[in-house]
Amino acid sequence: MTVKESLMIPSFYKLKEEVQYELTQHILPFWMERMVDGQHGGYFGRMNGQNELVQQAPKGAILNARILWTFSAAARHLGPLQIRPFVDRARDYIFDHFFDETHGGTYWMLNADGSPADTKKQVYSQAFFIYALVEYYRLTGDKASLDKAVELFELIEKYSFDSGKNGYLEAFDRRWNLLEDLRLSEKDANEKKTMNTHLHVLEAYTNLYRVYRTPLLARQLRNLILLFLEKIIQPQTHHLDLFFDENWVCRSSLISYGHDIEASWLLLEAAEMLGDEDLLTMVREESVRMAEAAFEGVQPDGSIINERDSVSGHVDDNRDWWPQAEAMVGFFNAWRLSGDERYSRSVLQGWSFIRTKLIDADTGEWFWSVSSQGMPDRINDKAGFWKCPYHNGRMCLELLERIQQLK
Repeated sequence: MTVKESLMIPSFYKLKEEVQYELTQHILPFWMERMVDGQHGGYFGRMNGQNELVQQAPKGAILNARILWTFSAAARHLGPLQIRPFVDRARDYIFDHFFDETHGGTYWMLNADGSPADTKKQVYSQAFFIYALVEYYRLTGDKASLDKAVELFELIEKYSFDSGKNGYLEAFDRRWNLLEDLRLSEKDANEKKTMNTHLHVLEAYTNLYRVYRTPLLARQLRNLILLFLEKIIQPQTHHLDLFFDENWVCRSSLISYGHDIEASWLLLEAAEMLGDEDLLTMVREESVRMAEAAFEGVQPDGSIINERDSVSGHVDDNRDWWPQAEAMVGFFNAWRLSGDERYSRSVLQGWSFIRTKLIDADTGEWFWSVSSQGMPDRINDKAGFWKCPYHNGRMCLELLERIQQLK
């Protein structure tokens, strides 16, 4: 550590105290106190932007998997005494309702009463259940959770992996037949391969490899890293391409700054888990280049905008919650790799933006987004299918651990 880097430590120790307070006093209590479904089990599926609970809202796979991951990770880091009942609630609900015991895999969506509402097998969703179940296993040693995570890994490899052209296909019906409509959401392009699914399969396989080290998993995790280096990251700009056909021809001109910076640190984590020094050297260098590409989206107030279309020039300058959280981790990671003070300053400025603009100090959790004029979004969900405690909760946990390592 250089003298300049050491001068940042007092500021980061203060940041550590503040993000721990945010996690333990705002984010987790919101979900524990306001989102528990006492009638049907698990957690409610939605609270709107006016903080009104929608008790009959469907319950999404992504929301439930991310709740399980967040509470499991928080209990593992902070101690399980107060959090553990909420972890077990999430795990039990998933086991009771989300698994398709006939055809394997997990459902995309349930009705409020826990009955299946959408039985498709979105690979993105299967990956998040792996990620969450492994984290629960790391906390509890529950073998049934690890067994289910391994089962999902094997299903992804059996049905989704494209052994001829490489990569993972997006979505299947209940019986694992490839769907015509492959999209995660209406805003996505209907293409057979996406950066987003590959990123979260990589994230899931990285966590699984911590506790389940087989040659197949090691080979497929390495393959995912190489897919990013060779197919998904643009070699000239170091931004991510987002959508591809089955032959890896890019079908999108969008730049997602949040995904750029999120992938920059998740790729490094995956390479570190494998421990291949040659691969790790390549990924370290690329991680900094990706952070620099994402830095194009950083604004003078420390926030990071959502997207830019590289062809039309159109810019989505809203500041959604999740890119702000990922930027905190990604730029901290880039600072540790490079020593570049722009990244460390960006972390502190980004936290100032989050603390003053994005956190809902009155009711807990974060707003969906903040406009370029600084106005919080009170229309989109406070909690819902996509609005979960995962990005902001993980940000807090990652920073707590990374700042502790500065000693």
